[in-house]
Amino acid sequence: MEKMDRKFSLLFIFLFGTIFSHVATEPVEDKQALLDFLRNMSQSHSLNWTENYSVCTNWTGVLCNNDHSRIIELRLPGVGLRGPIPPNTLSRLSAIQTLSLRSNTLSGSFPSDFSNLLNLVAVYLQHNKFTGPLPLDFSVWKNLTVIDFSNNGFNGSIPTSISNLTHLMRLNLANNSLSGEIPDLDVPSLQQLNLSNNRLDGSVPKILQKFPSSAFSGNNLTTENALPPAFPVQPPNAQPPKKARRLREQAILGITIIGIVLLFAVIAVVMMLCSNRDGSGVPKKQKKKEVSLRKGVSGSQDKNEKLTFFEGNNLAFDLEDLLMSSAEVLGKGAFGTTYKAALEDGNTVAVKRLKEVSVGKREFVQQMEVVGSIRHEYVVALRAYYHSKDEKLVVYDYHGQGSVSAMLHGKRGEDGRTPLDWDTRLRIAIGAARGIAHIHTKNGGNKLVHGNIKASNTFLNSQGYGCVSDLGLAALMSPVSLPMRAAGYRAPEVTDTRKSSHASDVYSFGVLLLELLTGKSPVHNTGGHEVVHLVRWVNSVVREEWTAEVFDVELLRYPNIEEEMVEMLQIGLTCVTKMPEDRPNMQDVVKLVEEIRRVNKGKRPSADQKSEISTPSPVIADIGSSSVMGSSMVTP
Repeated sequence: MEKMDRKFSLLFIFLFGTIFSHVATEPVEDKQALLDFLRNMSQSHSLNWTENYSVCTNWTGVLCNNDHSRIIELRLPGVGLRGPIPPNTLSRLSAIQTLSLRSNTLSGSFPSDFSNLLNLVAVYLQHNKFTGPLPLDFSVWKNLTVIDFSNNGFNGSIPTSISNLTHLMRLNLANNSLSGEIPDLDVPSLQQLNLSNNRLDGSVPKILQKFPSSAFSGNNLTTENALPPAFPVQPPNAQPPKKARRLREQAILGITIIGIVLLFAVIAVVMMLCSNRDGSGVPKKQKKKEVSLRKGVSGSQDKNEKLTFFEGNNLAFDLEDLLMSSAEVLGKGAFGTTYKAALEDGNTVAVKRLKEVSVGKREFVQQMEVVGSIRHEYVVALRAYYHSKDEKLVVYDYHGQGSVSAMLHGKRGEDGRTPLDWDTRLRIAIGAARGIAHIHTKNGGNKLVHGNIKASNTFLNSQGYGCVSDLGLAALMSPVSLPMRAAGYRAPEVTDTRKSSHASDVYSFGVLLLELLTGKSPVHNTGGHEVVHLVRWVNSVVREEWTAEVFDVELLRYPNIEEEMVEMLQIGLTCVTKMPEDRPNMQDVVKLVEEIRRVNKGKRPSADQKSEISTPSPVIADIGSSSVMGSSMVTP
């Protein structure tokens, strides 16, 4: 009995200690700072901020760090706050990273004591009544990535110190009373800019002319330098000149005759296809054909040569098992042929037989060891490899759903084909971005490059997110002449696939984003003899402000996704910038794409909530889409 009492006593002490330690980690000073702020602030809505509630688990708009020792986010959009921000209140939240006070009625000047908030990453003050000049020295907030001070009454000039924000990706100062010339904001990380509807004069600095003209509209800028150069392109619905119409009318008769001849030819082809069907009604040429993986291997196989597996692998087969397996061709690419191999133990793997390998065995093995060491949920794992004088094989996990390319470009209208919905496309983009970013940071960012990012090398993992395959193979290959579609992913500066870089990977990922948005291949035929390059086509359409023409018609059935599609479009266009140094790194791209995803968690938030989470306002304005996409697109 005494032992039992002792156990209960120890249990009580443990539970009491746990509760006490939790209370002890309550951010007491930060909590008091918020209480002081609320007591000295006029408000039209009540908040559940009381001393009896835990600030980290119960207070509206507050987020703490993992151990509940500090407040790192404060989000109070549209809660009816009025008047100036009381001094020495919010400025005491020295660990805060995200501050959102947008859509209130806050007034007065920008709080000078905010210079104490050295950890700020994002600040949203849009749609208030702030006045006076902007902070003179932005350098104190060295971690800032997002600044949105739009729709206020700020005046004075734009501080040149903004150029010191080396991580800044979004700057929105639209709809204020800012004056003077636009400074040379040399911020390579800057992806979105909006300075419209102020009182700015002079000309747009050359370094900022990469942004669309709408970013500078509504100012007193000089005409010759105010607008970035536009790519001339004919509007989709424009009428051809009269002379062209006359020539067209003269050609109608000839085209009609040719059409009749082609019709008879098509009928003949259809009859031939029908005669080529077996009893099952399936064309013979479409039947799955089993092949032997032994072909090409058996002649060069050495007694000492075997499959090399990587650590953590649970597959149990050897080279002979693989060569004896039932296999079928999945596809042929520039780097080799890929097979689906069904092993006797019931496992199925994907095997790529490489061709045109230009490196020796030592370099090949070294590259395989680097690639095989990567284990990440968004990178298709390399399970094993085989190397002999005349044969090189790599073994991956098999993905039965097929590649993103097959999902995206399968014959539309075909029975059994399920169109990719918007959420699936978002998950593909997010997963692929995370996978590439992980590759780029592997070995301390030691220049490990994917080198062959494309839709046919992208698959869905078990959670439905994109994962990338074929990592590192480009570095092993002879310079190859890529097929037309594959060449559409290659960055302009890459002339040798072995010399890819992080920047060229970003370009290829940008093409993948545009492919997901448009439903078009990177290089495709318009139906005639004209070959269209996706990047050039999207850029030309966007520059002429016909953004709605870009998106895949299969996405038009989904409501309330316009802002998200426009955001992804802007990210894609940023990635495919011509100059490598102007492209973002993959870590920044991941952040941008993930911000789109937050909107899709659970119930889709209102337009007002969405603007805080993803801050799409600069994007929508910059690419000139608001008039095209309709009134459902709301600027935060």
